[in-house]
Amino acid sequence: MERHADSQKPVYAWALYDWANSAFATTVMAGFFPLFFKQYWSAGSDVTESTFQLGVANSLASLLIIFIAPALGAIADQGRARKKFLYAFTLFGAGMTGGLYFVAQGAWLPAALLYVGASIGFFASLIFYDALIVAIAPPERYDRVSALGFALGYLGGGVLFALNVAMTLKPHWFGLADAAAAVRLSFLTVAVWWLLFTLPLALWVPEPAGNGRGGFAAVAGGLRQLRDTFREVRRLRHVGLFLLAYWCYIDAVDTIIRMAVDYGLAIGFQAESLIVALLITQFVGFPAAVVFGRLGERFGARAGIYLAIAVYSLVVLWATRMQHEAEFYALAVVIGLVQGGIQSLSRSVYARLIPPDKSAEFFGFYNMLGKFAAVIGPILVGWVSVASGSPRLSLLSLLVLFGLGAWFLSRVDLAQGERMARE
Repeated sequence: MERHADSQKPVYAWALYDWANSAFATTVMAGFFPLFFKQYWSAGSDVTESTFQLGVANSLASLLIIFIAPALGAIADQGRARKKFLYAFTLFGAGMTGGLYFVAQGAWLPAALLYVGASIGFFASLIFYDALIVAIAPPERYDRVSALGFALGYLGGGVLFALNVAMTLKPHWFGLADAAAAVRLSFLTVAVWWLLFTLPLALWVPEPAGNGRGGFAAVAGGLRQLRDTFREVRRLRHVGLFLLAYWCYIDAVDTIIRMAVDYGLAIGFQAESLIVALLITQFVGFPAAVVFGRLGERFGARAGIYLAIAVYSLVVLWATRMQHEAEFYALAVVIGLVQGGIQSLSRSVYARLIPPDKSAEFFGFYNMLGKFAAVIGPILVGWVSVASGSPRLSLLSLLVLFGLGAWFLSRVDLAQGERMARE
């Protein structure tokens, strides 16, 4: 079994990594990159063409993570190297993000490649961040601790994003020439923020137990462990069922997160309105994630996930008929109420179902399936948008994914799965 930290310091240090990396998720992935990609790096292109290019970039990053995530997790478990892998991918992701500052107008391909690299750093670091939860809390506290991480992520991402938005709206206040210069500088601020707030995890979060192997021994042992884990997933059937459920519903959630700004632009909304809506989601998401953690402890994490799936399904139906920017604001509030909840409760449920001593490897599978789903979602939305000529119709495909996710989740016996993981 993993050793859990005795004080709250490691818990808050761990949660602050969500504060750190959410700057990328908010300012870059959800906010300025899709906006800047369409209006600056793909200037002059048709809106459906730039939507397709953005979908391909997102899907390529996810596809690469699919191939490396489980093996990286297994190797990190073998060599007690979860924190080292987290640092390495954080440095890589932050470096690629900072590189976006130097991309010239119209150069959509270099921008897309840097974005793919930054996304790989972001998603790969999450494998090891998620896996460290077993070192800082016992299973009965997973819901609350996981929710704390997402809550701080929403708050931290929102704080920096608010500053970045102010820079773009009033660039002269910051000594900048125009909004484009402000957006480019925002990519640098994300890189610095990401690196700076990784330091508490480096200092105060313990490395979970492993066998201490290093070098080629860790690689060979990790690959053998990966082979064994495929068998283990078959034995722990509730892990497999939960992964299928997660695969379906998180695909739809991630697609909404990544494509919301692009969708708003495609149906004619102003960029400033879309950015304000993202800010609303961040600051609503902060307290809502904490509340979902408490709901999970009181009523069960599965009930909280069902609630979030239902709300998201209504959001999709509403979005396909949306006509006014005020509706986009309302949807931003509703999404903020459930987005952190479905993410945090999914992480805490999965942490209960897996063997604690193989957490990085199993979270590699977790992130792999989440990213494999995200290969399908953005391309599906982009393809339907191009084929039909209507961005609105493309959203309806997400309802199928939410429905399948809820059905697979209903087949998971959480109590039996937790017992099997600790046998």
